[in-house]
Amino acid sequence: MKFGTDGVRGVANSELTAEFALRLGRAAAIVLVGASDRVSERRSVVIGGDTRESTPMLDAALAAGFAAEGVDVVRLGVVPTPMVAFEAQRRDAVGAMVSASHNPFADNGIKLFAAGGVKLTDEVEQRIESQLEVLMPPTGTPGTISPNVGAHGPYIDHVLGALDGRRLDGLKVVIDAANGAAHVVAAEALTAAGADVILVAAEPDGRNINAGCGATVPSFVAEAVRAHGADVGVALDGDADRLIAVDHTGTVVDGDHVIAIAAADLRQRGELRNDTVVVTVMTNLGFRLAMRTAGIEVVETAVGDRYVLEALAAGGHSLGGEQSGHVIFADHATTGDGLLTALVLLDAVKRSGRPLAELAAASMTSLPQVLVNVRVPARVPDFGHEVAARLASEIAEAERKLGDDGRVLVRPSGTEPLIRVMVEAPTAELAQATADELAAAVHRHFG
Repeated sequence: MKFGTDGVRGVANSELTAEFALRLGRAAAIVLVGASDRVSERRSVVIGGDTRESTPMLDAALAAGFAAEGVDVVRLGVVPTPMVAFEAQRRDAVGAMVSASHNPFADNGIKLFAAGGVKLTDEVEQRIESQLEVLMPPTGTPGTISPNVGAHGPYIDHVLGALDGRRLDGLKVVIDAANGAAHVVAAEALTAAGADVILVAAEPDGRNINAGCGATVPSFVAEAVRAHGADVGVALDGDADRLIAVDHTGTVVDGDHVIAIAAADLRQRGELRNDTVVVTVMTNLGFRLAMRTAGIEVVETAVGDRYVLEALAAGGHSLGGEQSGHVIFADHATTGDGLLTALVLLDAVKRSGRPLAELAAASMTSLPQVLVNVRVPARVPDFGHEVAARLASEIAEAERKLGDDGRVLVRPSGTEPLIRVMVEAPTAELAQATADELAAAVHRHFG
């Protein structure tokens, strides 16, 4: 297996096996930590996981791999990915998360963080892949493995710190925990901030993670918001590193709108560094137009929150993210954090005295956007150049028809055997028709 846009990912116990997890732990330990027999020099790794039935198996194997190379392992238990990153930063440790994020329960994955809780660069991932090929039997003193289950306190204090002591009293909020990694900590944090919390999709059984709920199915939280007469709904994904919100009417407020609201709020308070926001090529054209009107510069990256993180660090910017709901507040976290994003968004709503629906409408106007996922026989990491070459004429024709009033993006998924076709246009009908034409072309060339 190879790294995709967010770690390694595949069908658990078939593509992603315990044997591979153990070997990956060893290779990651060698590359990210190095070996030392002296306890005083040994660095630790913190490992967390989501609620899939395969996670304990892979967690145990990964921990064994790290320990075999002399790394001390702290097992955090079921926790969100951003808590793993936070603990890695707090302890100056390497981090690892066993999760396939928004994927169905049968899949699983492993995400790695370098010391300090930062995502790995392409170069480091390539070194780990190379190390996997040359592993020799381990030698030396093994590391220790110890539990740290249920220790949410420092992480909750960390995310609440973004409020600077402000409270969310009076806000009625539905949290959809996706039957995933934040099914406990999310309600703890928002309740501590003073919100009136209604928790749904928080009874994981090993197989119901993301099933008909969570950030990829916002209709579920929207229905709960309307049923309970709530002010806002927030839907996390399986590992809680992203968020999709809904307003009091059940209307979806996606990552683009959340980032637009945050950008305007931070700029007004003088906290949007360089008056710049970092987004990906998937971000709606309407966002770019709104930022241009507001005098905020937009930096664009490839799809993947790690590329947003790299651009934030390179430019010294404070805000970035993706339409899918990964939002990064670089002054507060080293990665996207759905719970932190929820608190920041609710804080903006509370301070404005306006409903989320009004804030979202004022922040930007989305152009109609259609996304079609076309399944292909297999995921190929370097598929991008092949897609561009084989579909060049069809893409050029679509762009000619849309002119300056629309946009086309065709790209392979970094985690699944899919080619994604995205079209923005002045009307939904034109966007759909253009996307369908391009999807048919993908079928012809790759089906």
